[in-house]
Amino acid sequence: SSFERNQQAFEEKLIVLSKQQKECGRWQKLHELIGSADGKKFRNFAQGITFEILISHANQQLRKMNERYVLIRDTKQPLEVNVLDNYQAGEERTTKNLSGGESFIVSLALALGLSQMTSDKISVDTLFLDEGFGTLDDESLEIALETLSGLQQYGKLIGLISHVPALKERITTQLKLSPGPGGCSYLRGPGVRSMSESPA
Repeated sequence: SSFERNQQAFEEKLIVLSKQQKECGRWQKLHELIGSADGKKFRNFAQGITFEILISHANQQLRKMNERYVLIRDTKQPLEVNVLDNYQAGEERTTKNLSGGESFIVSLALALGLSQMTSDKISVDTLFLDEGFGTLDDESLEIALETLSGLQQYGKLIGLISHVPALKERITTQLKLSPGPGGCSYLRGPGVRSMSESPA
């Protein structure tokens, strides 16, 4: 009968509508996650994935230095990092609340994590650290130096720029920059020679 044919057609259209609603829902979720006219949501989404990888590498380095901290992404600001403090029952802290020594160790872990990320295509064999050591207490300084020493064993060249006396005692190969007259400075150390000297 005509009624039965209409009923069957209606049911078939309901099935098609249900499939289209599922597909539309899928695209709607994608739009909510990464859709925007200027592409900002997608950029943040892609950067967030890379940031997650960086934090994972940084946490591997951080575990070698200090098991107290774990880095995580901030839920409200997904491209910012927070710290879980295992000595405070896993309390989540912003990096703004870290001491000088804690900040140094977290920054070092992030730098090492970043160098690890590039190692597939680019070999990062040299790492220079400029200051920051003056903010460390003796224990943190020891941990940082042990970590850097471990990197040397993997063939990395580590350069430290510092005025901290404890570092001067620990590091045997040093280049010293001294002020001279007329606003000039003089560099002394292994491999340094005067411009007037002829090569050996």
